[in-house]
Amino acid sequence: MPEDSMEKTYTCTAPVNIAVIKYWGKRHEDLILPINSSLSVTLHQDQLKTTTTVATSKSFEEDRLWLNGKEEDINHPRLQSCLREIRRLARKRRNDDDPGLDSTCLSYKVHICSINNFPTAAGLASSAAGFACLVYTLAQAFGVEGELSGVARQGSGSACRSMYGGFVQWLMGHQSDGKDSLAQQVEPETHWPELRILVLVASAERKHVGSTSGMQTSVQTSHLLKHRAESVVPDRMVEMIKAVRGKDFTAFAELTMKDSNQFHATCLDTYPPIFYLNSVSHQVINLVHRYNSHYGLTRVAYTFDAGPNAVIFTLEQYISDFIQAVRHFFPALTNGGEFIKGLPVPHADLSEELKQAIGLEPMPKGISYIISTKPGPGPCVVKDPTQHLLGPDGLPKNTVKQDSHNRNRHKNCDGDITATL
Repeated sequence: MPEDSMEKTYTCTAPVNIAVIKYWGKRHEDLILPINSSLSVTLHQDQLKTTTTVATSKSFEEDRLWLNGKEEDINHPRLQSCLREIRRLARKRRNDDDPGLDSTCLSYKVHICSINNFPTAAGLASSAAGFACLVYTLAQAFGVEGELSGVARQGSGSACRSMYGGFVQWLMGHQSDGKDSLAQQVEPETHWPELRILVLVASAERKHVGSTSGMQTSVQTSHLLKHRAESVVPDRMVEMIKAVRGKDFTAFAELTMKDSNQFHATCLDTYPPIFYLNSVSHQVINLVHRYNSHYGLTRVAYTFDAGPNAVIFTLEQYISDFIQAVRHFFPALTNGGEFIKGLPVPHADLSEELKQAIGLEPMPKGISYIISTKPGPGPCVVKDPTQHLLGPDGLPKNTVKQDSHNRNRHKNCDGDITATL
């Protein structure tokens, strides 16, 4: 393809977020409207992010999508919802707000290439980062400005929270069209500099039950889910926002653990029950409670999304001590790789007193590795053109090019691509 036929190429990154007050269950499937509000912490992109490149050109014959090196079906309904809405907003801006803007590219097809730097579909909120990055990058390509969390929500509910950094609430809203179901930043990533986050990767395998189908079954069968949404979460949201703004770690930690426990209790109350936690997850829970009990202080907190990987919240002053406890009770076979990735953690000695107080049997190879991170910013534009994932021909760099009749239509166990985007 001649180089001058390429219109615009944009690359952006977007973060993972981890909910401390969980979203589980929709009141409207197509619009992805939740049955309760939720609150999350955005993780730093230096450790966990999705990168997406969008190119538009009059030479492209069709819209195309590549995820993590494989071409996917771009006609997935949720992806099409985001693409359609961004194009609609772009037309509206040109027609209503600024008729002088060039509208030529609106008729062009797009090529989209996206990669994650973390395990996909293993309970690490890959769909949140993926759809947030998709929407943010499409907005750059089509000149769309303003509030975008409502668009990202239509791809993956939790993606709306990844449109902001720091501490973010997703308001469930009450309008039937979902226009008031948006994300809002509670505090920026700089608000609580002492907060540290550890992702304990127990399994990088795909979930047996995807979030979409799991939620549907819970809404249909769990009485606890209804009670949680109506009677528990509203008060917890108020308490959590107060704890975040006051940097009250004890309150933050206890609310986080209680909400995680109730979320998984809801999964067990679903019929048939859903098991996202495994034996390693249960051992981490025991470790955290025994560790806190030994010190007579809530130093660390766990939360688990729809997967077995624990996310640990703690303060910078305690992280070295807790990491040594994890190392002891989950001795890893790293095969030469790093056990702790991300932010460096200073060494500390584990006391015999703490070992005895915790008193668990070590679980070798229970944790593959740990990602050390902190709260981080929302989506960012990558200005270095050498970082584009698509080459001048509009095809992925460093990827085997496939004929259109031989495209890989990889789908996850839910039969959709939302776990990877």
